[in-house]
Amino acid sequence: MKTKNIIIIAILICLFAFVVTHTGFAHGDGNHTHPENEIGIDTATLWLKLTDAKKYSVSWQTAAKVFKSAVTADQWAKAAASARDPLGDLVSRDLFHDQLTTTLPGMPDGLYLVLRYATRFANKAHAVESITVMKDPDGTWRVAGYFIK
Repeated sequence: MKTKNIIIIAILICLFAFVVTHTGFAHGDGNHTHPENEIGIDTATLWLKLTDAKKYSVSWQTAAKVFKSAVTADQWAKAAASARDPLGDLVSRDLFHDQLTTTLPGMPDGLYLVLRYATRFANKAHAVESITVMKDPDGTWRVAGYFIK
């Protein structure tokens, strides 16, 4: 291979790497390169694992104050079981959207991360899970909302 071709290929590889890491391409239309996104995604992942394991009371305990003020632990456990149990076991979950924002309808201004996952369950091949995490006043990211469609 000629030196010119090697240089062109190297430039193309570097350009592709730059586009992937600086445009959020790796996770759809979000700003995945922002450090806050990483922390929020990790928080959501841990919380979803609790929910997948049917540890609903623990997932409620670790949620944001706004989540806990909207639903009691018992209400959350019943609602989560009602929504999740018929779906069966988790097969796969792939993040396709992450959007960092400071405003959400009906919520006070703050730092929020809206995540959407293409999820497959044993009894539902195509589901979309939406989870919103927020940075609480103490600086900790916590789940503020969860929805399955």
